[in-house]
Amino acid sequence: MMQQVRWGHVNMIEAERRLLANALMDFSNQRFVLLSEACIPLFNFSTIYAYLMNSTQSYIEAYDKDSPVGRGRYNEKMSPHITIDQWRKGSQWFEMDRELALEVVSDQFYFPLFQSYCANACYSDEHYLPTFVTMKFTPKNSNRTLTWVDWSRPGIHPVTYLRPLVTVEFLKALRHGSQCEYNGQSSNICYLFARKFSTDSLIRLLTFAPK
Repeated sequence: MMQQVRWGHVNMIEAERRLLANALMDFSNQRFVLLSEACIPLFNFSTIYAYLMNSTQSYIEAYDKDSPVGRGRYNEKMSPHITIDQWRKGSQWFEMDRELALEVVSDQFYFPLFQSYCANACYSDEHYLPTFVTMKFTPKNSNRTLTWVDWSRPGIHPVTYLRPLVTVEFLKALRHGSQCEYNGQSSNICYLFARKFSTDSLIRLLTFAPK
């Protein structure tokens, strides 16, 4: 039976947990990535596969934001199980290993709190995983996302990249224009995916792919 999912609603997390649960049924699946139809890969399959399979951590962005869109979304009714000091915000686009995925789908304590107290403008898809993982599995998390996105313009949605904006130089900057830590070492490969790209940019992306 199909169920409708609404942006910003807690059923977004319900859907993500269902996706993980189904993917976990295949025991050969060891890493799990959430992407959207507006995401693109920045590297070829073998590079992405090696990066994920050799990683010692998962990739869930989590940070403390003292603002209306951060701590301002916290509901005091979650206390004492989740305090405002433990409340975190982060990107919806995650990557995790099998061990963490099992913990997420089996969580029967923290997720019900979000179902009850993170509604309407709370946007649980930006808070559940960052908060849960920070509270329970900080050492296993890199605390960053693998999906690049441009929030430089004001608004509730990131920049959408149309065909004219897609250039070889732009894609090179996405691939190697950042610095981060990977398995304890400094790296300039911090993002494996990027969003949001419009459908009309596909031909240009395919043209530049070999470069």
